[in-house]
Formats: sequence, structure tokens, C-alpha cells
Amino acid sequence: MKSVIVLLAAALLAVPQQALAAIGCTLSNPAQDLKYLFPDMTTYKEELKEFPSLKDGGALFQALKARLGGDLDPIYETFETPYTVYSVYKGKARLGVVHGVNVPGKGGVIQVFLWTDPETAAIRRFFFQRLESPAAKGLRAKDFRAQFEGLTLADFYKHDYYAAAEPGAEGDKVGRLRAPALDAAGKPDHEASLRGIRKNLVLLDFFVYGRRFEPFFERARAAKAAKKETP
Repeated sequence: MKSVIVLLAAALLAVPQQALAAIGCTLSNPAQDLKYLFPDMTTYKEELKEFPSLKDGGALFQALKARLGGDLDPIYETFETPYTVYSVYKGKARLGVVHGVNVPGKGGVIQVFLWTDPETAAIRRFFFQRLESPAAKGLRAKDFRAQFEGLTLADFYKHDYYAAAEPGAEGDKVGRLRAPALDAAGKPDHEASLRGIRKNLVLLDFFVYGRRFEPFFERARAAKAAKKETP
């Protein structure tokens, strides 16, 4: 038994660190899960997206970092991390786009999935596939998750703009989101969930929606730069 353990440990040490870090997020049972979300579904398509295989993937990876506003997680947000986009159809009509990401939380990894409108890129539904948190009940609550329905990546970029140029603005939809009561004090997993939703939307903008929300990001970046220059 000891020799088996030693061999397993040696095998793990022999695996390149990048390979160990490339952890993606996929639906546990795509056919069943998607049928639950889309009862009228007739078929679905999976597309694997990886920065190394994308045109200008290195630049896109750096763009992801800039749009998340900080360092990327060394396990769940590496250059090699694979992403799976699910397109759901009824006949030839595309009903929705589903995509999930991993983000680190207080109790372990949080798996955040979005169903977005194929035309507007707005969130139709957001749900957790995996969530181990003291605030799990509140985060999974229907009234909390319903706050995100209809939001787009533009709303998250607008939040950055308002934070720099007009704090507390009525138009800041993301700023008005209410954290669950159990997570209201420190809000670590609420904030991790927000990061997961934002990252999800950024990646979908890269992979599916043709970076249509870039003007909002540029406006927010200009506002933050102007705030830094103000004495």
C-alpha cells in the first residue's frame, strides 16, 4: 500500500504545474440540466473555448484581467483554463446560451452558471452548481438571484463608471444589489459570486457576443483615470 501511495505522489509531482491548474467548469449532466432550464429544447451544442487556441488569446487573457480589476486566481483563472459554452436550440432557433465559471469562495470553489439571452446578452437566469458557504441558503434564494435577471455586462461596467464619477447614482443597478442577510457583514461569498457573474459575462462577451460592451468598459476606465488625476 505504501508503495502505491509513493507512486501516486510521484506521478502527481511529475505533472506540469500548468496542467494541474487548468480546471474548467462544466455542467454535471448537460442533457438533463439543459432540459430542465429549457423544456422546449430539441438539441444543444457544446463549444470548448481556450485562450491558447484563440486568435490573439494572450491579449484576450490580459483583457480579462483588466476587466476583472485585479489579479487572477492561480488555480481557476489560468491562461490554460478551458471554458465550455452551451448553445441551446429548439429546431433552428437558439433559445439561450449557458456558461459557467469557477471562483474561490470561503468554503471552497463556487461554480456560477448563467443563462443569457442569445440576442441581447442579458442574464435570463443565474444559478449555482456548487456552493459551500455559510450564506448558501441566502445566495441560492430565488429573490436574491432574481435581482440579476435582465442585467448585462454593460451594467457591471457602468457600476465601475458610477463608482468613479457619480457614486450612489440611481442608474447604478449593480450598486443597488442586496446581499443576503447571512452574508451581509463580511460579504465574502456574495462578493465572490458577483465576481463569478462578472467574469462569466466578460468571457461570454469575448466568446459569443463579439465584445459589444467594450464602449462601456472604455468609458469606465476613462472615468477612473480622471479620478486618479483629480487632486
